[in-house]
Amino acid sequence: MSDITLTASARTALTSLQSTASLMSRTQGRLTSGMKVASAIDDAVSFFKAQGLTDRASDFTSRKSQIDQGISSVTAAVNGTTIASSVLKQMQGLVSSVRTADSSTRATLTSQFNNLATQLNSAEGDSSYQGLNLVNNSTASLTVYFNQGTGAALTINAQNLNTSVLLSLASAASSGALSIMLSGGGVATAGGGFSVLSDSTSAAAVLNNLQSQLSSAQSTIRASAARLGGNVTFLQTRSDFTTNYTNTMTTGAGKMTLADLNSEGANLVALQTRQQIGIQSLSIAGQQQQAILSLLR
Repeated sequence: MSDITLTASARTALTSLQSTASLMSRTQGRLTSGMKVASAIDDAVSFFKAQGLTDRASDFTSRKSQIDQGISSVTAAVNGTTIASSVLKQMQGLVSSVRTADSSTRATLTSQFNNLATQLNSAEGDSSYQGLNLVNNSTASLTVYFNQGTGAALTINAQNLNTSVLLSLASAASSGALSIMLSGGGVATAGGGFSVLSDSTSAAAVLNNLQSQLSSAQSTIRASAARLGGNVTFLQTRSDFTTNYTNTMTTGAGKMTLADLNSEGANLVALQTRQQIGIQSLSIAGQQQQAILSLLR
């Protein structure tokens, strides 16, 4: 207080105690919060630099979530191509069996062939993720954005594998007088299916044509699987990059704002010792005045 006069030594001791108390308060705050720069008041330059890094990391984190969802969408499509390839292999096996089968067996093979074609379409229709299917239509697309500030993105267009495969098979419908009409992707039972075939040359031509179409469909499926698989790999690589990048920015922000708890703990011990010394110094300064008082008694 201005109306109380202290000696120079007492004033010095008091000032030292006040400074020590302020430093202790700051150190205790850092130990409690773990932050050496908790607001712009502490260090405006470091605070806003760190805030910029944190905001950018947050933007990339939100994009990473979309990338991960994109990976799931494309993976579902890859699963669709896998089952389609497996079904086509079974269909190829059935066509090979037709060549040496009798008429009754061929009727059974016709039913099996139709069932496999139906299952192929069903499997492709089920290969969707959150309403997006990349293997049963040619109009849908998936666009995955990689950051907020630029147009960096990957667009994956859907491919109609079931319809394209079945329409391709339908072009193998006829060969001379004999024909296998493919209805809905299968052998039309109304036309007798494989049962109408004999061991004639024209029958062999029909089966060869059908095998060729199945092989072409298999190639289409495999090409689509390779394209989708490549996109999954790229998206996973981009997801890993985003994770590492956000970690780098977060770490950089922490270097400017986080407190070194070991250092701050040591500082607190030193300040506590300094505070005790300051109190003792103030006590000694007061004893000088008490000695003067004793002379006046």
